[in-house]
Amino acid sequence: MTAPVAVALVGAFGRMGLEIARAAASFPGCTITAALEHGDCPGLGKDLGLVSGIPKMDVLIGSDLSEGLGGADVVIDLSLREATIEVANVAASEGKALICGTTGLHENDISALEEASKKVPILHTPNLSPGIAVMTALLEQAVKALGNEYDIEIVEIHHRNKVDAPSGTALALAEAARSAADMDPDEALVFGRHGETGVRPTNRIGVHAMRGGGVFGEHTAVLAGEHERLEITHRAGSRALFATGALRAAVFLRGMSPGLYTMADVLGLKRN
Repeated sequence: MTAPVAVALVGAFGRMGLEIARAAASFPGCTITAALEHGDCPGLGKDLGLVSGIPKMDVLIGSDLSEGLGGADVVIDLSLREATIEVANVAASEGKALICGTTGLHENDISALEEASKKVPILHTPNLSPGIAVMTALLEQAVKALGNEYDIEIVEIHHRNKVDAPSGTALALAEAARSAADMDPDEALVFGRHGETGVRPTNRIGVHAMRGGGVFGEHTAVLAGEHERLEITHRAGSRALFATGALRAAVFLRGMSPGLYTMADVLGLKRN
């Protein structure tokens, strides 16, 4: 019988880190072997299980990244954007597969992930939901089938505490639609609208962000034709969805060759 995947959790004291700890307690394919946080985290030295509201896991939250990755097969990084480059570099140097679900990444962060993926397998995704991966594939298929006679708009809503907008998922959906429609990457996306915007051109994709309450995340892709409108919507019911997706991705990533992967690969979806 194959041993469970040993996971080092970076950003363990955050909302998603604690959710993954809870999910791992009943997920047979993975076990948390290390929990890591920044040096000023109030959770340092505490047992990950106890701070997650579940029985003791005998995994104390620490801050030494290199030491924490020692016994891991896969690193799951859901920390802040500012830590992305360091985590990618350390994972590559230690030979550990990496899942990066941090959103709002800058170009240099993405470049660091791409460079690290030459040494280890890396799954980079703004959304760990299997449903979003399927939604993306459906959107690509719909755009190619309907052609440029249908206007494309992406709308998302998240809780009031989300610090980046639009969401990384909305941007990924917009990019998938743009690529499927073969639109100019430098001009296609329009972020919100205000004032006298003029007639809507056909080669644009509107991206709109709403913030409020405790919404976990909702994304809708709208394809509006002259006489009909197609909408593809995904609604997250809880953070447990993303936690289970992360653990499922960890099982997939162990033993894979170096390179960049997505949730589409985890699900076996055909990539364009």
